[in-house]
Amino acid sequence: MKASQFLISTLKEAPADAEVVSHKLMTRAGMIKKLGAGIYNYMPMGLRVIRKVEAIVREEMNRAGAIEMTMPVVQPAELWQETGRFDKMGPELLRIKDRHGRDFVIQPTSEEVVTDVVRQEVRSYKQLPKNFYQIQTKFRDERRPRFGLMRGREFIMKDAYSFDRDMASAKASYQVMAGAYRKIFDRFGLTYRAVAADSGAIGGDLSEEFQVIAATGEDAIVYCPSSSYAANMEKAEALAPSQPRGAATQALTKTPTPGKSTCEDVAALLNVPLSTTVKSLVLATDTLNEQGEIVKSQVWLLLLRGDHDMNEVKVGKLPGMEGGFRFATLSEIEDHFGCKPGYLGPVNLKKPVHVVADRDVSVMADWICGANEEDFHITGVNWGRDLPEPALVADIRNVVAGDKSPDGQGELAIERGIEVGHVFYLGTKYSKAMNATFLGEDGKPQFLEMGCYGIGVTRLPAAAIEQNHDERGIIWPDAIAPFTAVVCPIGMDRSEAVKAEAERVYNGLLAAGVDVILDDRGERPGAMFADWELIGVPHRITIGDKGLKDGVVEYQHRRDAQSSKVSTADILAHVQARLSA
Repeated sequence: MKASQFLISTLKEAPADAEVVSHKLMTRAGMIKKLGAGIYNYMPMGLRVIRKVEAIVREEMNRAGAIEMTMPVVQPAELWQETGRFDKMGPELLRIKDRHGRDFVIQPTSEEVVTDVVRQEVRSYKQLPKNFYQIQTKFRDERRPRFGLMRGREFIMKDAYSFDRDMASAKASYQVMAGAYRKIFDRFGLTYRAVAADSGAIGGDLSEEFQVIAATGEDAIVYCPSSSYAANMEKAEALAPSQPRGAATQALTKTPTPGKSTCEDVAALLNVPLSTTVKSLVLATDTLNEQGEIVKSQVWLLLLRGDHDMNEVKVGKLPGMEGGFRFATLSEIEDHFGCKPGYLGPVNLKKPVHVVADRDVSVMADWICGANEEDFHITGVNWGRDLPEPALVADIRNVVAGDKSPDGQGELAIERGIEVGHVFYLGTKYSKAMNATFLGEDGKPQFLEMGCYGIGVTRLPAAAIEQNHDERGIIWPDAIAPFTAVVCPIGMDRSEAVKAEAERVYNGLLAAGVDVILDDRGERPGAMFADWELIGVPHRITIGDKGLKDGVVEYQHRRDAQSSKVSTADILAHVQARLSA
């Protein structure tokens, strides 16, 4: 490709709404152009990156035995109604009607459609296992689309779905896909972690996320530097304290704390560690009738150490909370505690509530909590003496750095990551809902065991940039760069020698299978170099009259601080050696 035939549209400044590095640099490098909130044109330079991502994904999926197909972006609502997700998914599922008033959805994922295909095509265990995948446009109506391609509304995703005869076979298929994902992300040349994850709304009980490590990542990744343990924050277990509860040494005392409604403020006022305070979080669960009306509500009091935060995913798995929960209303709080939030605690309640103590709180002695009276807290609180032992003790908090690793191999550390892939074992969640069966060896119908596997194709380039950039622009890994190499001739329009050598190097790299672009635009060196540093092409060969007189050209990798001189006879071999390295 020659630059004069391509579209290179770099900008000196990023748009005002660009918040993260990848959004700024992709826009400035002319890779994306905003069309609407969370909706972007993939410009030629950016599309080349996306196509390279797709090619690697496709190669490894095919190698793993998956079969490519394409499912419609617009899908009939009837299939989504079979599984109940048409109503459950909420406003992120874009619902539309056609001219006849029939309901459709714009697909955010395709479990229903692929299950419908397989229940029509697969009749016998002899046809299993099967794994179908697509690389297709998706749409999720994000409430607040932001960060460019990191959290857009329209995006491209690779989604795959495996179908097996039993749980053991399904878990084997899962492991094949998890292995294929590791090969894919290894080929991208990015630093990543595969972490145990919660399955969320997709369902299932075996799940891993693939996280590209980046300081700007939205997700917290928990790992043990001394072992292979890794999980996302939702999944990471906070172990029960190993030490027994200490004996009570303080009297129960009602203590004035005027205007101090947070644990931090109370600890500072009383000059005690924040870890001696207990925060009270009040939740509620509702029982609904067939019309969806609330017929009964239950109030729950969750107790966490003052320096810990609630983990909503863990809470949602507590007995009695599985159907969903909400934060209690002000009237519910005042009805049960006789006080407004900020001074709540488990002592002297007006009405009974379901008490859940975090594991750490259950072994605390002489702790501090709200007195259920404005401007007062209670110090010296002890289980058994001042209030009953908690009815339920559970892990309901986020882990923190320094916690013991669940595998017993050391202490936990936390870093930031960007989720670019996710694999799930689904079981029969969708096949049962859609009556997708096959005939087993005994001739009886059985429900298909499923797994699903996603990669954010358009999110991945953004994640790569968040991990690989400097003050000059993007630094692409070779595998997904829009061009692997660029030939930059200085004064090509004025020097036949420069032009001839540039053409020779360009054609030689093309013949060697290198994805190279020749910048024949006639730009000044400073402007030319600035463009390619911003765009992030990894390998640059600069050719000028002065160097040619000495029989050399200049080579510089995007990460190199300065260029190096290479003889004209050796430049092709030099570039190929750097590519191999």
